[in-house]
Amino acid sequence: MTESQDSKRAVIATRLREARKMAGVSQGQVAKLLGMHRPTISEIEAGNRRVSAEELSKFAEMYDVTVSWLLAETADQLEVDDPRLQLAARELSKLKPDDLDRLLRLLASMRGSDSDDGGSAT
Repeated sequence: MTESQDSKRAVIATRLREARKMAGVSQGQVAKLLGMHRPTISEIEAGNRRVSAEELSKFAEMYDVTVSWLLAETADQLEVDDPRLQLAARELSKLKPDDLDRLLRLLASMRGSDSDDGGSAT
């Protein structure tokens, strides 16, 4: 495998891991939903296993991202004028301060946990 292929696989692996964490699901949950084994998801996210076009499409649908984003063909972040970001900002602005604090703590705990991964590297 060439260095550029290794680099591309690493980028895809990183994007898949980021998308899964942003979706708030564990490797075990993804494996179950896609009919795979959890170690397969781990190997994909580590960049040790190739991902087929069909699998990429399934991951993109599950994580609500585009295949182009998973392939690093589009920007790393949401654009400021992205309607989803604007909707989220409007909804957050309606929350009471205590509810916003609670939500932020919940989001922080979700980002820091991979509850069904059994402590494996993600």
